Amino acid sequence: MNRKPIIAGNWKMNLSISDGVALASTIRDRCSRYRDVDVVLSPQAMMIWPIVKRLEGSPIQVAAQNCHWAEKGAFTGELAPAQIKDAGCAYTIIGHSERRQLFGETDAAVGKKARTLHDQGVIPIICIGETLEQREAAQTINVVSQQLVTAISDLNDDEVATSVIAYEPVWAIGTGRTATPAQAQEVHRNIREIIVRHHGDAIAQRVRIQYGGSVKPNNVRDLMSEHDIDGALVGGASLTADSFVQIVAHREDID
Repeated sequence: MNRKPIIAGNWKMNLSISDGVALASTIRDRCSRYRDVDVVLSPQAMMIWPIVKRLEGSPIQVAAQNCHWAEKGAFTGELAPAQIKDAGCAYTIIGHSERRQLFGETDAAVGKKARTLHDQGVIPIICIGETLEQREAAQTINVVSQQLVTAISDLNDDEVATSVIAYEPVWAIGTGRTATPAQAQEVHRNIREIIVRHHGDAIAQRVRIQYGGSVKPNNVRDLMSEHDIDGALVGGASLTADSFVQIVAHREDID
C-alpha cells in the first residue's frame, strides 16, 4: 500500500510569536507545492491561532504539542482537545519522550488523550520510543509494544488506521545521534507487526509511522527509503526554513 508521507515540525518551546508566524509564512510559500506529502507544523500553544490563520488556503496543517484528556474543567494550564480542534489544529502530538520524562506522562495517560482526541476529530501523533539503557538491554521492542498497545487500546480499527505513530528513540532526540536506517526500519516493521496482531494487516498497512530523532536534510532520504518509514517528526531542523524545506522535499534536489 502506498502511504502518503507525513513530515511534521515540532518547534517545542522555541521562537517568539512573530518569528513563528514569519517561519510558518516562509514554509507555506516554499512547501505548498509539495502535494505528495502532508506537511504539519507544531508550534508552541500561544502561536497556534495566528499560525492557523496565516496558513489558511494552504495544504499545510497545524498540530498542538500536547493536550489533556478531559473535555473541560479545572486543569490550569492545560489544553482540551475540543479547544485544540476549535483553534484549527488537525493533529496533536502526545506521549513525546520529553512529556514522559520531564512531566511524568504515563502510557495510560497517552491512551486517554488518544481516545479524547479522536472523539473531537483530531488526529493523534502518538510518540513511542526507548531509552539508551533499554536499547542496550535488548528491551526496545518490549518497550515500544507496551507504549503502543496501551495508547491504542481504546481505539477502533478506523481510529487506529488514521492515527500517526512516531517512533522516537529517546537516545537520538536532540543528541545528534540518529538510528541507522536499518535500525529504524527494524523497529518500524515491528510496530506494524504489533498493529497487525491487534487490528489485522489491512489496518496496519494504513497506519503511517514517522521516525523522529535528529532528522536532518542529510539523513532524511536514507531513512525515508525504508519500507515502513512513512515520514519524520522533526525537532531542531524544523526551526529554520531551509533545513525543514529540504526535509519536506527529500525526494528531489532543490536550491
